[in-house]
Amino acid sequence: MEIRIATADGEHQVAVTMRTPGDDFELVAGFLLSEGLLHRRADVVEFRYCTDVDPQEYNIVTVQLRDGAPFDPSDLTRNFYTTSSCGVCGKASLESLEIRGCSRLPVSGPKIGSALIRSLPEALRGGQRVFDRTGGLHAAGLFDPTGDLAVLREDVGRHNAVDKVIGKRFLEDRLPVGASILTVSGRTSFEIMQKALAAGIATVVAVGAPSSLAVDLATEFGMTLIGFAKADGFNVYTGQERIGS
Repeated sequence: MEIRIATADGEHQVAVTMRTPGDDFELVAGFLLSEGLLHRRADVVEFRYCTDVDPQEYNIVTVQLRDGAPFDPSDLTRNFYTTSSCGVCGKASLESLEIRGCSRLPVSGPKIGSALIRSLPEALRGGQRVFDRTGGLHAAGLFDPTGDLAVLREDVGRHNAVDKVIGKRFLEDRLPVGASILTVSGRTSFEIMQKALAAGIATVVAVGAPSSLAVDLATEFGMTLIGFAKADGFNVYTGQERIGS
C-alpha cells in the first residue's frame, strides 16, 4: 500500500508498505503519527483511497491535511520503504526522537499487578481470529488498567498491527492513551517502542524479547518494558515503578 499526504501544494509520496488489507486508514494514521508527520486529528480533513486507479484495488491512501496544518515537505528527506519484518530501518536514533520533541512519560495512575501482566498474552491470543484461520499474523492489543481488551488488530507485520491500534485512537481523537497497556505478540523493537511513545503509551508487554535499542528507548523516555510474558512469569527490563505485586 502506498501512503500519500496531500496539501494545498499537491500530493507527496511518503511510504510504501506491505500489509494485511483492512483497517487501512488506521494503519496510515498510526504510521504517520509515529513518524511525526501527523500531530492532531483536527489537522486532517479526510483519509481517502485513490480515485484515479482502474480497477480500484484500494492500495493507495491519501491523507488530506487542512490548510495551515503543520507539514514540511523537507521532512521527507528519504523514502520510507517498509516491509512486514523490519519496519522503518535506519531510523533507530534516540536523538531524532528528542529533536522531534518527544519527552519522558509520567508515572501516574494505579500500578499494574503481576497477575494481570501474566494474563495479557493469553487474552491477546484469544482475540486473534485471523491467526486462528491462517497461523500467520502478528497482533497488537490495547488493554485498559483492569485488563479489559479495548482494541486488537492483526497484520502480517508487527509494526503494522501496532500502527492500526494507535491509528484507531488517533481517528477517534483519543490520544494520548495514558494508562493503557500495549501488548504485542512477538518481540519488541525500537520501532514498536517509538510508536508507543508517540501515542503516549507508557507500558509495553511483549510475548518475546526486546532489542537492546528498545530497552535504551524505554529507559530514556521513562517507559515500562516487559518481555517474555507468559502465564508463569515475565521479565521487567525498565520501569519497575509502574508494576505492583
